[in-house]
Amino acid sequence: MKKHLLAASFLLSTITSFGAGYDINLEGLRQVAMGGTGTAWPWDASTIYYNPAGLSRLKGIQAYASISLIMPTTAFSNQVNSGMQSTNITSQSRTFTPFNVYIGGPVQEGSRIAIGLGIYTPGGAGLTWDNNWLGQYLVQSITLKAVSFQPTISYHVSDFLCVGAGFVYTAGSLDFSQAMPVHSYQGPGIDNGEAQLHGSANGVGFNLGVQMKFSDNLQVGLTYRSQVNMSITGGSANFTVPTSLRDSFPNTRFDSQLPLPQVASIGVGYRVNDWTLQLDVNYTGWNSFDSLRFNFAQHTSVLQNEHLPRHYHNTLTPRIGANYKVSKVVSFMAGAAYDPTPVANGFVSPELPDQDRIVITCGLSVKPLPRLTILAALELTDGIKRAATYDYAGFNGTYKTEAATPGIGMYYNF
Repeated sequence: MKKHLLAASFLLSTITSFGAGYDINLEGLRQVAMGGTGTAWPWDASTIYYNPAGLSRLKGIQAYASISLIMPTTAFSNQVNSGMQSTNITSQSRTFTPFNVYIGGPVQEGSRIAIGLGIYTPGGAGLTWDNNWLGQYLVQSITLKAVSFQPTISYHVSDFLCVGAGFVYTAGSLDFSQAMPVHSYQGPGIDNGEAQLHGSANGVGFNLGVQMKFSDNLQVGLTYRSQVNMSITGGSANFTVPTSLRDSFPNTRFDSQLPLPQVASIGVGYRVNDWTLQLDVNYTGWNSFDSLRFNFAQHTSVLQNEHLPRHYHNTLTPRIGANYKVSKVVSFMAGAAYDPTPVANGFVSPELPDQDRIVITCGLSVKPLPRLTILAALELTDGIKRAATYDYAGFNGTYKTEAATPGIGMYYNF
């Protein structure tokens, strides 16, 4: 019986979904439309996120706002020879709405100093499976959210060099539910128990950037976003179980700490005639995510503090993008990226199963008024089908995740 009761601890491993499946990279629509590139060329106020040094390159104060619609689905299949029931299932349709707001620029005309504030969504996703699916004792539903606040300062050292820095405060939340293999007289699969987890997390970090303008046609950027240790204090773990098991699964609180990884980026932008071409490479330090620890306020014989190994590895993500200026009013953008997973086999769980991803993007900008620009972007993400195991729970199968993400936004130059 104890082996089955320990299934409740599986819910703790879902926090690992703050990992690669949680990183959405939608902080600026023109950059999204150009494959996620944006380190070298300060297009607009969203450079507060992509490279804070570029803020002092803007011509005056700018206000920016955008919203995207993430519509992901994950397909799961399991073969008979896996030792588990054969099944094919697709997650339920859901839509998530990350947003970004930026305001900033030089403090006055001709000033070398620029200041700004970014409020953006660095991560957020979710997945809902049918209640009686094969992995119901691991996850039924999960929703993750995060919002970052970044006050930023940039200094225009010379025509060649700008530097910038931002302080980052990030707040996030997790809502999770799973079935438990405990039930009343109605029987398994009919009246299962349920575990629900809710936690609010927050942490601080910084964003540094250097932007170099070799000529009007060649620019280079370097950035470093620090690790943010997201701390959960007083998260709630609630269990719905038969009366006879309530002493084993009391509703309680827990604390934990979840590292969001550091990211170093280099970018090059080159303009030729009406084309601007960009190349970015992101190095993400996922290896900081080597384990998770959970400390409960109340313990029982089956509910103890947990130490869960993760052993993620660092990744290198190349991105390319292009902007074609049709006229003074209209521009088209396109791009692509290859985003490898940091999650090794043996640690792939069905909460937000991560795979290598191919990203294709496109977009449009229109300037209906001299000071107003409207942006639209579309990102298509195709996860490469992955057969993987989750050794902690003895669960395995094949996953494929796809997502279509349209977005719209605008910015205004004062």
